[in-house]
Amino acid sequence: MTIQLFQSKNVIVTGADGFIGSHLVELLARMGANVTALYYYNSWNTLGWLNDIDTDVLENINLIAGDIRDSEFIKKIIDKNDYVFHLSSLIAIPYSYDAPRSYVETNINGALNVLEACRSNDSLIRLIHVSTSEVYGSAQTIPISEDHPLVGQSPYSASKISADKLAESYYCSFNLPVVIARPFNTYGPRQTARAVIPTIASQIINGYKEIKLGSITPTRDFNYVSDTANGMIEIALCAAAEGEVVNIGSGKEWSIADTVKSISDICGVEVKIKTETSRKRPEKSEVNRLVCDNKKIKKLTNWESKISFKEGLKKTIAWIKNNKKYFNHTKYSK
Repeated sequence: MTIQLFQSKNVIVTGADGFIGSHLVELLARMGANVTALYYYNSWNTLGWLNDIDTDVLENINLIAGDIRDSEFIKKIIDKNDYVFHLSSLIAIPYSYDAPRSYVETNINGALNVLEACRSNDSLIRLIHVSTSEVYGSAQTIPISEDHPLVGQSPYSASKISADKLAESYYCSFNLPVVIARPFNTYGPRQTARAVIPTIASQIINGYKEIKLGSITPTRDFNYVSDTANGMIEIALCAAAEGEVVNIGSGKEWSIADTVKSISDICGVEVKIKTETSRKRPEKSEVNRLVCDNKKIKKLTNWESKISFKEGLKKTIAWIKNNKKYFNHTKYSK
């Protein structure tokens, strides 16, 4: 059913060269969509994680280099597309403390450019604006539903809250067919060591007996990347989701310490954890618990989380073992 609905549809994905974006592009292309993948322009003309897609699939994807901050450019490439998946965003939380203006320019102004382009696109069926569970801050109620208060505990989360509210305003003001997809923590192949799971796994795989991390008590609702991508697609096909915020998550939580134990067990080694102050977020900025209330997406669509945490970790570890060249083992992100 889902495959048939996307066959021959014109679909554009912004942030296509990123971790989740590349998986979404690949999945849409395999479903028969006419996919345009926007990747960030660079002088080396590198495609980011799009290069990891099988050649026979990649050759059927329309690859376009550009910048989400260029309004006229964005308007031009979005025109005539039936579905727009907006993933382009600066996402590294630690860097947002150092360069908050860049997050405003990319995450807020970039979202505005996409919204304006979609507003003038007569072919548009639906815009999927991709948010993040970080906008909720530390959980005030468990599990976290879409009605949970929004708390800007970092410049990154504040920029995403602003972008979400812009998307909401375009639905209310201009009847734009937009849905806000709010995925919880995604992991899997193609994720770099800026994220906690590949940081842990790559250190263990490379023989480290002492794993350097920030705080290990926070909990996260980890979701394998194919489940996240499928959730976005299910939301895109759901007319009843227009104007709504929809969480994508498993409804389960794991602490960072538990995650280290799971990964070390899979790898068959014992490790110690060294907590480094430099890797911790500022005290008031730390998000201590994130666990998804996924009742809404299950009510609206046929989506459910299919890959268990253990199975997903095994797939991720196998990929890291085969792709050690992507990891710098002398430095790890905060």
